[in-house]
Amino acid sequence: MSQYQQILVPVDESPISYSAVEHALSLAKSQNAQVTIVSVVAVDPFVGVDFYAVAPAITEYFMQAEKSAQLRLEDIKQTFVRDGIEVKTRLIHGVSPTEGILQVADEISADLIIMGSHGRTGLKKAMLGSVAQNILTQCPIPVLIIKQ
Repeated sequence: MSQYQQILVPVDESPISYSAVEHALSLAKSQNAQVTIVSVVAVDPFVGVDFYAVAPAITEYFMQAEKSAQLRLEDIKQTFVRDGIEVKTRLIHGVSPTEGILQVADEISADLIIMGSHGRTGLKKAMLGSVAQNILTQCPIPVLIIKQ
C-alpha cells in the first residue's frame, strides 16, 4: 500500500460526506497524512452577474450557502484537530464542484481523494450529474469513493 501524505476530502451537506470524513480520519491517522477538507459552493453557470443585482433572494441564498459551508468546514476541522491530524480547509466558489475539487487537488499536490457518492442512477444521474463520476474519470490520482 502506498504511503499517502496529502489527502483531499470534498464535502457537502450530505451524510455520505461525513462518512468520507470518517474514512479520511482513520486513514490519515494510520498514514500520518495531512488532510485538506474542501467545500465548493457552485454558482449556476447559466446565471449572469446582472441577474444577481436584480434578484436579492438568489444573492442571499448563495451568501447563506457559503456561510453554511464555512461552518461545516470548521466543524469537520475540529474533528481532525482533536485527533492531532494536520488539517486545512478550503472554500471554493464560482466554479463547478468538479472543477473546484480538481483545482484544489492540483494546488495541494494531493495523492488521494476520499469522497462520498450519493449513488444516483438513471434519470437522477442524467439530470443532476455525478461529481464522483466526473472526478473518477478526470482525476489522475487515486480516488476512494464511499457509497451510501
